[in-house]
Amino acid sequence: MDEGRRRCREDTRRRILEAARRLFAEHGYDHVTMRLIAAEADANIALINRYFGSKRELFAEVLALQGRFPGVLDGPEEELPRRLAEYVAERLRSDRGSPVLEALARSSASPEIHGILRDRVNSAIMEPLAARLSGADARLRAAVATALVTGSGTFRQLYGPEAIELPEHEAVVERLTRMFQVCLEA
Repeated sequence: MDEGRRRCREDTRRRILEAARRLFAEHGYDHVTMRLIAAEADANIALINRYFGSKRELFAEVLALQGRFPGVLDGPEEELPRRLAEYVAERLRSDRGSPVLEALARSSASPEIHGILRDRVNSAIMEPLAARLSGADARLRAAVATALVTGSGTFRQLYGPEAIELPEHEAVVERLTRMFQVCLEA
């Protein structure tokens, strides 16, 4: 395949992924059609099927693009509750939520993708968090902290960043830090 066609193919694939990411985060899995994605990406619907196979597989790839917890798990374990608190507090205040948390919150009612969502939360948040924790019941403690993180996405979706009056950022971080300390302690 010549270089020009390969670049064109990569560009089309990227446009499809970007369009799908935006649409899934905004509308949720059940309300996004392949035709809508194709129109948003300015691509032929047949190309979506060729590159991704199905809407379900495209959704899985969109979630996988987001990577793991960005930088939150790096650093000393004793500072982990504060880093998690800062991550959640930032998401609560941001006018742009995490695309993964938005897609999770808007798509969680779809039985077709429960396995994908569960696998993604496990691989992106819960398993890496459990691996960082020392002591007994690391998986249980990681699961409770993960519930708090993913619940923040649902909360933000329901109320938006300005719908409730949050106190100063530091006050939110301090309270969330205490909550994460309780979640994570052995």
